[in-house]
Amino acid sequence: MVVVVFAALVALCPATALAHSERPTTPPDGTGHVPDYRQSGPQLLVCKTDAADFAARIANFPPAFQRSNQDLFAKCQANGYRDLQAAVDHVTEAGTSIEVLPGLYKEEPSLAPDTDACNHLPAQRVKAGYQILSYEQQKACPHQQNLVGIFGVRDLQIEGTGPSPGDVVFDAQFQKLNVIRGDRTNGLYLRNFTAERSTFNAVYVIETDGFVIDTVVGRWNNEYGFLTFASDHGVIKSCEAYGNGDSGIYPGGTSDINHDRGYDVPRYAIEVMGCRSHDNTLGYSGTGGDSVWVHDNQFDHNMGGASMDSLFPNHPGLPQNHALFERNRIYSNNSNYYPQVRDGTCAKAFLDRGLEQGVVCPAVPVPVGVGIIVIGGNYDVFRNNVIYDNWKLGFAQTWVPGLVRNDFDWNAQWETSHFNLYTDNTMGVAPDGTVLPNGVDFFWDGEGAGNCWQAGSGESVEPLVMPGCPAGALHRYVADPNRLVLFVDCSNYDLATRNLPMGCDWFETPVRPGSLPNSMNAMSVAPAVQAFVVIVLFAWLLFRRSRFDGFAIATMVEILLGTGVLFLASLEPLYYLSPAGIAILGLGWLSALRMMPGRLLAVWTVLLGLVALAEAVDAGIVLLPLPLGVVWIRLLMELVWVVWTTRNLIRARSEEGFARPIPAETV
Repeated sequence: MVVVVFAALVALCPATALAHSERPTTPPDGTGHVPDYRQSGPQLLVCKTDAADFAARIANFPPAFQRSNQDLFAKCQANGYRDLQAAVDHVTEAGTSIEVLPGLYKEEPSLAPDTDACNHLPAQRVKAGYQILSYEQQKACPHQQNLVGIFGVRDLQIEGTGPSPGDVVFDAQFQKLNVIRGDRTNGLYLRNFTAERSTFNAVYVIETDGFVIDTVVGRWNNEYGFLTFASDHGVIKSCEAYGNGDSGIYPGGTSDINHDRGYDVPRYAIEVMGCRSHDNTLGYSGTGGDSVWVHDNQFDHNMGGASMDSLFPNHPGLPQNHALFERNRIYSNNSNYYPQVRDGTCAKAFLDRGLEQGVVCPAVPVPVGVGIIVIGGNYDVFRNNVIYDNWKLGFAQTWVPGLVRNDFDWNAQWETSHFNLYTDNTMGVAPDGTVLPNGVDFFWDGEGAGNCWQAGSGESVEPLVMPGCPAGALHRYVADPNRLVLFVDCSNYDLATRNLPMGCDWFETPVRPGSLPNSMNAMSVAPAVQAFVVIVLFAWLLFRRSRFDGFAIATMVEILLGTGVLFLASLEPLYYLSPAGIAILGLGWLSALRMMPGRLLAVWTVLLGLVALAEAVDAGIVLLPLPLGVVWIRLLMELVWVVWTTRNLIRARSEEGFARPIPAETV
């Protein structure tokens, strides 16, 4: 059985091609600190030369900002730089601040043709089309991938001088992978500007111990607004991210400082606070987003609000662990950008797609209508968040075996989705008291140990029985197959080939909570096949009987009703019917005792009926203390029952015909 599960999960592996690929990294040693905002020290100025354009840009500034920028403009004309990269290249001492005056900065010198050596770097090229360059290669060829490259500079502060981030704009025009890259730049402080239109990231900070991204806008990028990787002592605050093809905010592969701890966490590696991330594929994400404190943010009108995962290989700190989400508002994440994949909009050249007009091209498969999804995390805590109006799911937690991230060690297959805590969250109600329900408040695929969900508050849960807080000792090793099949199917999404797998309802806008389902999905296929096969076999059993008594007719009615209810339960808004459907089907198998061709098969049918009733208890009343969901036992027994029954019926027909009773099997 385990082999079957693993074989199915191998289908998840194509998703790894969509992951963020980077050179092998070494996380910081943790001796750094979060830098403070400075208003003194060495200063460099950056501005353009068009006085009329500058005057128009500051015309509506508050008087104090007008005066200060006019003074800075005069100084900059005499002793300043025309591009940010030129100023960065002239930093000679730690603690320098670069003041950037209002304007649009396309960094034209960075777009000039590179040297022949930089155009033929010996480095691996990934599916997305770019090369994975070493630090030395990045530093030697800073504009091979970056509009502005900052390498090895310590305690550098870059700040826009306007009253808002939109007054200073760095625009890569989709000609560079990153707008601004800070690489091994301990003490980097970025403040008050906009970075836009990259083929990957607006702002990218890597292998850095100590950074702040403060009041910065990251918009209209093919992948991320703000990406941090293999870094520590970082703060992302008061930011805004929108129009990004992956997530607005991505603290990935963070310094894994708490992997050996429980809930007792002395500090976090990255803090995200006071940001709004909206109208992206995801508001927030983090493969290996370890020890991240995410609080007082707003994630809204994305396809999905937030995710953290252990999916992709070559990310430090896997499996993901110790994220703390609290006091966030995560709502109305029902935007659907997949039609722009289907109609070919996302296959156009970047400049022709219309990202500036609201087009988003999903880089990864994300279910439309989900608040937060935890795909293989441990010791994550979600408390005091407000989660509402996400039409599919409020919270979702799923299993990720190690083979998905190319880790084939036996223990790695079971190391995710443990000890996650969901408590004191406000579900389905906006801060003003308006009732705006989620499709389902809490979804769990059934795998993991030590997880607990807030209990007794009236939230909707799928399955109907989940471990309440405080957590018990229940450990399930494998996810429910009915839920597993959907994730395996949907993971085969690919933006480049416009592959949106049939049967995956992630790509459709969910119906509003309380509405009836409008389509089938991959979870409906197995119940439909089961219903057809079981009904055909029972019709055959009924037909071969010499008389159609009331008992046989009642059995057939139970089978028809049970399989029908199970099929309806596979349609997500009706998931709560599942325990009733399997219970009715179990009664049907018990009733079929006298219809079975053979004593051994009759005994097996009774056992199958009892297991089905146990599954109904496990799914709808109380979780049974078993390492494997009862559904797996029932499905395997049912498969044996189908083969066995078919064999006996065929043999009976060929040897004795339907008119004569079938003798009991010889034991």
